[in-house]
Amino acid sequence: MTNRSDSLIFTENLIKYINDSPSAYHSVENALSILEAAGFTKLDSCERFSIAPGGKYYLTRGGSSLIALIIPEDVSKISFTIGAVHGDSPCFKLKPHCESDAFGKYGKLTVEKYGGAILQSWFDRPLSVAGRIVIEEDGKLISKNVNVDRDLLIIPNVPIHLGNIKEPTPLTDFLPLFSEKESGIGLFDIIAEQANISPEKIISSDLFVYNRQKGVVFGAKNEFFSAPRIDDLECAYALLEGFIEAEPASSVAVYAMFDNEETGSSSRQGAASTFLPETLLRTVLALGGSQEDYYAALASSFMLSADNAHAKHPNHPELYDALNAPNMNGGIVIKTNSTQKYTTDAVSFAIVKKICEKAGVPCQNYANRADLPGGSTLGNIALHQLPVCCADIGLAQLAMHSSYETAGTDDALYLKKASKVLFETKFTAQSDFGYLAD
Repeated sequence: MTNRSDSLIFTENLIKYINDSPSAYHSVENALSILEAAGFTKLDSCERFSIAPGGKYYLTRGGSSLIALIIPEDVSKISFTIGAVHGDSPCFKLKPHCESDAFGKYGKLTVEKYGGAILQSWFDRPLSVAGRIVIEEDGKLISKNVNVDRDLLIIPNVPIHLGNIKEPTPLTDFLPLFSEKESGIGLFDIIAEQANISPEKIISSDLFVYNRQKGVVFGAKNEFFSAPRIDDLECAYALLEGFIEAEPASSVAVYAMFDNEETGSSSRQGAASTFLPETLLRTVLALGGSQEDYYAALASSFMLSADNAHAKHPNHPELYDALNAPNMNGGIVIKTNSTQKYTTDAVSFAIVKKICEKAGVPCQNYANRADLPGGSTLGNIALHQLPVCCADIGLAQLAMHSSYETAGTDDALYLKKASKVLFETKFTAQSDFGYLAD
């Protein structure tokens, strides 16, 4: 178990990470700051990997995905211990030409839905814009992260007196109010000012609308917290903190944060891409191994896919399997699904339970109600190219995919402790917990 005061300190640090990460580009940027402070060195994907036993490294793809590596001193028999998360969240993405007119009086922005958002949760909240822009400097194209760090937009609801919107759509109902037309200020004027450049330097952009509300701790004994983007930044932050504290004895510890999980992971920086398998292969080769050694390493490796889980809703328990519904502050949630939306099987389930026991943290189960489809995550997608033993886990939360979600203040620290044990576990032909490779 954990001490509540320790949990609250960790939760406050988590909330700061969330507040500072309004887009997937910022999730990676802030994770890189943590890694660099812990002594990790950047690898260049365009160059041959220069890796040594005992070293700590990271590389990025697309500016919104990252992989970090801790190489053990003993690399005579390589295997991998992998923790995978995602850094994107459901929201709205701005179209390239996004500024629109409302009867000559107001300026509004046109958007597309990104991921499976609970749309109604975006009404009447302070919003802004973040992401990246591509600019030209000295004849070169440069990607630059931007965040308009002030209340800039709102999506106004229709008053109840004029009728309810039963099925709101991004085409008409979620166009953020941005300006009065007479102001003469365009969105990219503001973006350019924030980036300290002239507007004409901006060539293109990937910009997203995000919820500006800050995270808060609440409850009779500060049991809960609410914030935007808890899915999946809670797991992303907790797993990273455990990773950087780990001291792997034999397996290569791997932390992977992917983009585009909320839209199916099918991008060059998503879990369905070659980013992870290529990085692992190049690591084996850089350490003097062969492609055959790479395949042998995969056969004795383990992966944990960490993406949040549905806590039993206090007002709607009928939506859950009564015997397999987790609670907030109940510890690590091991997720199973007969159609392999979650990859956990009996072997990987047992490994996670033993890791939690060794870390001294509780664990619990999640399975969908048999007649409800539930969600999916990046685990089974990544395994299409990386055939390793894998378990899907998460932390219990309410209001998943709302613009403002709720979770327990103990659980993130539980995951940090469990992930440290995970990355220090030996996964070779026989692991610390007796797991035999196929």
